[in-house]
Amino acid sequence: MPPFFKKKTKPIQPVEPERLPRHIGVIMDGNGRWAKNRGLPRQAGHVYGAKVFRTITKYCEKIGINYVTFYAFSTENWKRPQQEIDAIMDLLRDYLKESLRDFKKENIRTLFIGERSALAPDIRELMEEAEASTAHKDGMVLNIALNYGGRDELVHAVRSLAEDVKAGRLSPDDIDEERIGRRLYTAGQPDPDLILRPSGEYRLSNFLTWQSAYSEYVFQDILWPDYRTEDLDAALAEYARRNRRFGGI
Repeated sequence: MPPFFKKKTKPIQPVEPERLPRHIGVIMDGNGRWAKNRGLPRQAGHVYGAKVFRTITKYCEKIGINYVTFYAFSTENWKRPQQEIDAIMDLLRDYLKESLRDFKKENIRTLFIGERSALAPDIRELMEEAEASTAHKDGMVLNIALNYGGRDELVHAVRSLAEDVKAGRLSPDDIDEERIGRRLYTAGQPDPDLILRPSGEYRLSNFLTWQSAYSEYVFQDILWPDYRTEDLDAALAEYARRNRRFGGI
């Protein structure tokens, strides 16, 4: 299998429910290049990308995915031009306000992973409201990674464990994979079975570094604003064909 999984022209047969991944991670990438290819400002790419995010989220819930984690804004994205950062944050505000209305009909629980302290107070309030308003739902869990970095997440987890050791609540010998996992933002959730990266890039880009140790990867040469439900179907079909051995035979 080549590293890139190309779009197929033939109709994709639906994957049997038992062959679907429980948890999908999605690295949304290519918004800026999509806009540049059309002579538009980079912000326009994020607007179109946000629409695709909504479509794919609802489609995942419809077909029976249990968890989906979208990489929306990384700890490294603060290095981008301030105008672009401001546009992304404004889009986030709009999404949060809209989701409080739009997702009421969907059985989707919304959670945010990442370090929140760097975000504007009004955004943090909207995030908390979105989480509280969907906490009772028992359907698909939607994780939105904001100001998130896999290495930063591990630093937070290790610091938390170190504080317990310092306070005498925990022995260094008691630290194992399970205890580290319980200090991650995704504690209590299964690790992602499948990581998707459209846009023609090969990198993991600091996304779910710990959790993706045994994830399957599908790279698709499609810029995120062009991503469609049939592209997800193709990725799911590729995932279903793979034999996951987790280090065994």
